[in-house]
Amino acid sequence: MVIREACVGSYREALQAAAAGADRIELCDNLAQGGTTPGPGTLKMTRSALALPIHVIIRPRGGSFHYSDDEVAIQCYDIAYCRELGFDGVVLGALDADGHLDTAVMTQLLTQAAGMAVTFHMAFDTLPRDEQFAAIDWLAAAGVSRILTRGGPGSAAQNLEHLRALIAYASDRLSILPGGGINRDNLHAIARATGAKELHGSRIVS
Repeated sequence: MVIREACVGSYREALQAAAAGADRIELCDNLAQGGTTPGPGTLKMTRSALALPIHVIIRPRGGSFHYSDDEVAIQCYDIAYCRELGFDGVVLGALDADGHLDTAVMTQLLTQAAGMAVTFHMAFDTLPRDEQFAAIDWLAAAGVSRILTRGGPGSAAQNLEHLRALIAYASDRLSILPGGGINRDNLHAIARATGAKELHGSRIVS
């Protein structure tokens, strides 16, 4: 069975995805900017309304994944609030000014998220390809649960070979979660082609 994670941009979309049979939800705001952290009202209402697993994106703004100290502090507060509300997991990621994995900031965020499932988001796709396997090593050792990735430019369907390589390399240390252009019509073909056990998309159940 393939786990279908529905990426949603509002409380209403979360309810619709749950009713359509999503297995898990990634809750965001501002999907046009790649997703930012929803406001407290959306968080509280969505968690109260739904029993299925919900992972909240922790991202204070659109744009780059290099964050100031203040933006890191904001993310830590947001993670703490999500834990207080009983969310199952968070979706986060940080790169340094040169576009490499920011292990110092990631350590801060992961410390705050201890005990929650953590997904490293599509910041992974902006890492140089020759650094992605080392990033898997570090993230797996640090306790990250999964990595959300298109596998390269364009959609997941255009990067099946690299997705297969990432999934094989990660093995059972963490999950590689393909996303990008995945919908209810192509999800099973992509799962077969890559060996992925979970898939992500904004139209994965509708």
